[in-house]
Amino acid sequence: MYDPIKDGIHKKFDSVQFNEVNPPKELESMIHSYWEIKSNAILNEDFILHVIPDACVNVLLNLLDTKIAAITMRKTEYVALNLGKSFHYAGIQILPGMWQGNPKEILSGFVDRPYHGNLPLVETANQLLQLEFAEFYPVFTNLVKTLMKQGFVQKNNLVGIILENLDEIESVEDMAAYGNLSPRQLQRKIKQTTGFSPHDLLKILRLQKAFKGHYLDFYTDQSHFIHSFRKITGYTPKEYFKHFDV
Repeated sequence: MYDPIKDGIHKKFDSVQFNEVNPPKELESMIHSYWEIKSNAILNEDFILHVIPDACVNVLLNLLDTKIAAITMRKTEYVALNLGKSFHYAGIQILPGMWQGNPKEILSGFVDRPYHGNLPLVETANQLLQLEFAEFYPVFTNLVKTLMKQGFVQKNNLVGIILENLDEIESVEDMAAYGNLSPRQLQRKIKQTTGFSPHDLLKILRLQKAFKGHYLDFYTDQSHFIHSFRKITGYTPKEYFKHFDV
């Protein structure tokens, strides 16, 4: 199944901790992971999180100020988020196409405002206070099941088929064939359920696969790969692996 890389944490920050755990088996077709990122001490300089597009939607909770929460998704290029010298965030990473809420509620930049929506995000964040990450699991699972009952998280068979067959899909035409759709039908359905055009979605998924190795399986040659990698991440592959843990 689709396994996007974690966001870029610069190697010089040894006091920043990232934790991640898989969801229950019955949710794995819709949820990639439950996660947490936090500073274990007040840092000497602001921490910049280098966020790589993965087409996932995240439920984002700020555990230092539980009023701040959001539903977030990154676009087709990286975002550098300044988290400051002290921070503690946690959330749920929802696989592409599985979020069925109002797309206008999805934020793409830094989240620093109180949440005023109708989802129980602030209530969930307050439940996590005083808990260790290992104890987040049932709280996050309950939230996912609540979102499923309300219709905000649902299995998307089309995108699920695409994610399951990424090794064989090399083009938008392949995506349409696996979905048993015409290119026009694919365009409409992918845009409606993921927020991306099929071309942009494939570009993101292809780069994510390239991080796992065998990158020339997805690009015409090395220069094509380096150009695409730099456009999406802001770095050449050599620079990225030098500066960030992957």
